[in-house]
Amino acid sequence: MADGSSETKSSNQMWGGRFSSGPDAIMEEINASIGFDKKLYAQDIRGSIAHATMLAHQGIISADDKDKIVHGLNTILSEIESGAFEFSRRLEDIHMNVEARLASLIGPAAGRLHTARSRNDQVALDFRLWVKEELQKTEKALTALIAAFLDRAEEHADTVMPGFTHLQTAQPVTFGHHCMAYVEMFGRDRSRVRHAIEHMDESPIGAAALAGTGFPIDRHMTAKALGFREPTRNSIDTVSDRDFALEFLSIASIAATHLSRLAEEIVIWSTPQFGFIRLSDAFSTGSSIMPQKKNPDAAELVRAKTGRINGSLVALLTVMKGLPLAYSKDMQEDKEQVFDAAESLELAIAAMTGMVRDMTVRADRMKAAAGSGYSTATDLADWLVREAGLPFRDAHHVTGRAVALAEQKGCDLADLSLADLQSINAAITEKVFDVLTVEASVASRTSFGGTAPAEVRKQIAWWRARN
Repeated sequence: MADGSSETKSSNQMWGGRFSSGPDAIMEEINASIGFDKKLYAQDIRGSIAHATMLAHQGIISADDKDKIVHGLNTILSEIESGAFEFSRRLEDIHMNVEARLASLIGPAAGRLHTARSRNDQVALDFRLWVKEELQKTEKALTALIAAFLDRAEEHADTVMPGFTHLQTAQPVTFGHHCMAYVEMFGRDRSRVRHAIEHMDESPIGAAALAGTGFPIDRHMTAKALGFREPTRNSIDTVSDRDFALEFLSIASIAATHLSRLAEEIVIWSTPQFGFIRLSDAFSTGSSIMPQKKNPDAAELVRAKTGRINGSLVALLTVMKGLPLAYSKDMQEDKEQVFDAAESLELAIAAMTGMVRDMTVRADRMKAAAGSGYSTATDLADWLVREAGLPFRDAHHVTGRAVALAEQKGCDLADLSLADLQSINAAITEKVFDVLTVEASVASRTSFGGTAPAEVRKQIAWWRARN
């Protein structure tokens, strides 16, 4: 590109002649965004091509100038993608870098590109296009993660494991049912992604600085060309809106929270004390001094990424909370948070999908743990209500006494004798032992959305039809 002196002159011209000399080093440092917003180069060029095409269609610029502009922009796109383009901090941002290079390529015709637009609506367009594309990537990534869970759920619809509340053994469930809980979580995340795409599917270009423009532009034409449903309806809101970025970060934070909960369970399940799963070598590391160690580093890093993503949401909320309408330079601080969160989320989903697909499920360890902690106590209470006619509160009390007796004898509920149980309540019969195994417990939970294997398979089929 041009040497420093001509570059400074170009920069001053683009500031519109207000300043007699360029910003000093401190101002340049705080003002420049090219270090991160160059990520928007493809969206910036795509938006400019659509804008120039519309200007020519409306007779605002000539067809010849439009052709020069489009050819020049495509040349710049090739230069950037090949690594030949030289970005300049003195030119502040991606818009000025592209415009300056366009001027050097095609001359005065480049100056006509900025007709009927401002950097305010230009950056709103570029950023919105980028976030929309990132949401579409997130939707695909979540679909792949859901598919991985559906496969594991189908494989383990009958695999019994302990269900927990307060991380204490509660009732037996199946591992398939547990997997389907994450299908529901990530399914909601995907729904939020789809809704966010719908919310932001409006084109900002043509709002100009904040008041619109007097040129006879066709905003519906540019909206269609850029793949938006329609143009935005208020020019002030258009240039000051970053709801789409906040919504992306909110979705990312919720999804990351779900990923973190799963990561925590993977960390716990892979310990020798639990031993429910084994992670593949691809998602584990060893210790520098303890040769027996196999650390779930990938899960731990997914868990940690949540903090970064949540921090990005809080940061942008804080930037936006006190801004008057319309545009303020504070809004330059929106992109780095979104870029970082998007990268973290994309990596976390990919890592978790790999872990779910690769991990080895130890069904024997899960089943052995499923009966611990008197997990079929609720089944005994339900049996007393159903077969002996006790009110549930009375059945709860009887069951509590049975658990206490089993603790005293050092055995499970199913190992108590009929005489032991009848000493607590004479209405108990031999049939009670049909419900005191973990297999019988899970098989009995046939309510809609329950853990019974047949019900789990119904939910898997429902999700497969929609994934």
